[in-house]
Amino acid sequence: MAWLVLVVSGVLEAVWATALGDSQGFKRPVPTVIFVVAMVVSMGGLAYAMTSLPTGTSYAAWVGIGAVLTVVIAVVRRQESLSVLRALLLAGLVGSVVGLKAVS
Repeated sequence: MAWLVLVVSGVLEAVWATALGDSQGFKRPVPTVIFVVAMVVSMGGLAYAMTSLPTGTSYAAWVGIGAVLTVVIAVVRRQESLSVLRALLLAGLVGSVVGLKAVS
């Protein structure tokens, strides 16, 4: 259960990171509210996962999931480009998160 909560929290990290960029320095109310809500729920999920998973493993997986999905969102929204090398590096991050799960 802790891993499921951690994955959902990582997804919400990508949501709040994207909303933070969209808020334009907290000047736009809707993205600002999305940022705050997603961040609180994401941090709460991370805290919950850390009650039964090692802190370093939890944090690394949470950041990895959030980072990869934030890039994917930016690519889908055509805010960033995706090269073959960049895709391979992101796949390496995904593989590292899967590896952390495998050894936990």
